[in-house]
Formats: sequence, C-alpha cells, structure tokens
Amino acid sequence: MKIIFKEVRVLDPESMRDEVLDVVIEGQKISEMGKNLDKREGRVIEGKGKWLVPGLIDVHVHLREPGFEYKETFISGSYSGAMGGFTTVAYMPNTNPVIDHPDMVAKLIKKGKTEGIINLHPVGAMTLSQQGNTLGDYREMKKAGAVALSEDGKSVLDSGVMKQALLKAKKENLPVLVHCEDPSLVAGGAMNEGEKSKALKIKGIPNSAEDVITARDLILSHETGARVHLCHMSTKGSVELLREAKKKNPKVSGEVSPHHFTLTEEVIDGMDTNTKMNPPLRREADRRELIKGLQEGVIDIIATDHAPHSKEDKNQGYEQAPFGIVGLETALSIGLTELVHTGVLSPLTFFEKLTINPARLLGIPRGKLQVGEVADLTLIDPDVSYEIQPEKFQSKSQNTPFTGRSVKGKPMLTMVSGKIVMENEIINETIKEGNQ
Repeated sequence: MKIIFKEVRVLDPESMRDEVLDVVIEGQKISEMGKNLDKREGRVIEGKGKWLVPGLIDVHVHLREPGFEYKETFISGSYSGAMGGFTTVAYMPNTNPVIDHPDMVAKLIKKGKTEGIINLHPVGAMTLSQQGNTLGDYREMKKAGAVALSEDGKSVLDSGVMKQALLKAKKENLPVLVHCEDPSLVAGGAMNEGEKSKALKIKGIPNSAEDVITARDLILSHETGARVHLCHMSTKGSVELLREAKKKNPKVSGEVSPHHFTLTEEVIDGMDTNTKMNPPLRREADRRELIKGLQEGVIDIIATDHAPHSKEDKNQGYEQAPFGIVGLETALSIGLTELVHTGVLSPLTFFEKLTINPARLLGIPRGKLQVGEVADLTLIDPDVSYEIQPEKFQSKSQNTPFTGRSVKGKPMLTMVSGKIVMENEIINETIKEGNQ
C-alpha cells in the first residue's frame, strides 16, 4: 500500500532541498516526490504545516544490554528512539560483558532485529573488556556488523595503545568515537570545577580533564590518518582544538549533546542528580562556544548520549550518584526550541547534524530524503508546544534535567523502511524492524 504525505515541507540536508511537496512511499522506499501527486491509492497523510525530514540518527546511545536491562533494553530503547523521531541509533559497548567480540556483535544485531522497531547498530570496544591494553579484532567485528569503535565511558590512556588502535581502525575503515577524559584530573569530581562547585562543596572536574585528551587524540588522528570523532564535547577548549585540527585534517569531527548547548552549571543545586552527567555541565562561556561551533560547522553532529539510570541509582547523594541522563525523547524538541526557533541554526543546518552527517560518520545508507532511498522518515509539527513529562517516556528510565520544561516542536510520526513505527505518540508494537 502506498503512503502519501501531502503538502509537507520537505527538508533534505544532503541535497539542500527545502520545498513543499507530496512524497509517496511504496514498500520500503520513497518512490515519488512532486507537486499535486495522485492520491487515489493508498493512505494519505496531510502534511500541511508540518516538516518531513530524513529519519533522525543518533551516533551515541546507551541501550544497557547486556547486563543492565533494568535501566534499558533493546525494546524500550527502540521505543524511546521512535517516540523521539529517531530511526537509527548506534549503541555503545560499555555493557556487561563489554561488546568486544565479533560473536557478541552478531548476537546483538540478531537480537536488535528481533526486538527493536528501529535500526540498532552496535559499536565495538577498542580494547578487550575496555581495559585499555589489548586491542580487539576490529576486522571481524566489522564483518559481524559493528559500525564504529569506542571506549566510551573512559579513554584509552596509554598513548601507544591508542596509536595502534587508530592505525588498526584506519586499516578497517572504522571511525573511532573517543571519550576524552583524563581520570587523574577528574579525581572523583562530580560537577564542573569553579566557584559554583566550591559554593556547593562538591569536588569539581576541570575543563583540562577533557581538553588534554582531546588534544592528544586529535594529534594522533592527524599522525595516523584515522577517523576520530569527539564524543559529547563540553568545553570551549575542545571546540577551539577541533577548529584548529580541521584546518589540516578532514578526518576529525565532533558532537554536542542538547544538555550541553542548553544548560550550564547554574542549574545545579547539589540535590537534583539529574543534572549530573559526564562531561559535566560547564560555564556559560563554554555553552556559547559550543553553539558557535555548531553554527560554524566545527561541530558536525548533535547526539544525545542517552544514558538511562534507574531512580534507585540516581537517588543517592550528588557525589555518589551515577553520571548520565536520558535524551532520545527530548533531543528534537530541545534542539528545535533552543537552536531553530531562536534563529541560531536554519532548519536544514540543524537537521544536517541529526541525519546525513551521522549517516556519513557511521557509513550507513541513510540520512537522505530522495526518490529511491529507503523510507526512514520523521514527520514533525514545528509549532506544537508542550511540557516535558518524564512519566510519559517510553524509556525504562526518567533521569532528565528537563522535567516541566516548555518546548516547541515535536515528532508526530516515525517511519522505518516504509513502516510507521510511531504515530501521534503511539508506538506500533506489532512491527519489528528487520532491514538493517
């Protein structure tokens, strides 16, 4: 059966198309786009006043399987992604056990296809058990389906090991998603280091904890020719380092999460552990530089760093509680509110960082809204306003600092391979995605 989006604003960053059109879906693909197309066959979805974009892609998600299913699962995580307008996510390997072996990669892909309703792509660990010493079998992990490598949650601290990892990753044409953090500078910190941390008597984390490893990994990327992508950038210094690195090395890129371009350390009261994330919320000067990086194209991608934790885990003292917040169901609305509706980014530039740029990084055939492409699509009402209510999340976890925040813009429909997996806040639980 055909599905026809009528008079919808088509935003396709890859072709720079911004035009009101009819879009026809047949089977798994986009079959036709144009004005006043025949609507006698199939289902018609009225798109007037709405935006149709390539399905959103998140390169940085924690689905918690295996080992921490009480926080999130492939089922709940994929439902959460679909509710937020995401059709594809890449999930990190810091699970229990760590995703460090091709057999495990293959097993998880099979499980994801069976249980997920969106595309779920595993990221393989750089070192065995993420111990920072012995490199994994990158070639076989890629053959099994890993789309990238990462030691997320920590850095590979031995620079010699890191260099060998990058050389090996380059040989297999796998991007390396780096978590830049020097633990000797973090030293038990729980928030940004500064006057606010002193006032709250909470041990702080300096910007240098991120910047030192950022500089090293950018240098090693240039030396080895490997593709290095900076995860969850939070400091002014990291933006400046990436800006300079890009002048001579096109193989480096970076991402920022909505909480880092929206919030600062000023929202921290020492009680609400939903404001605790790693890297921490920084100063206003850092936030402004992150936005500048988005505007300049220095920062290529917006990623959630979706990190679910149970209420019990988060319901500890600020310094004892785990780092991390959920983000799949709030990222689009926060981004539209803070960046698009304010005029900071054009719609095409904003969606470029959520569609084609992530697709290119992961090397997957997604991120385009064009005839002949797979129909992974997100329909958005840019004008609907609402308050964020975590109790309505599809995620198993509700750890967000955005509770009660008023936002404008919302995903109304999520389509994966021509199948509607979410419409009007209702998940189609009968569909299991099987076309990764």
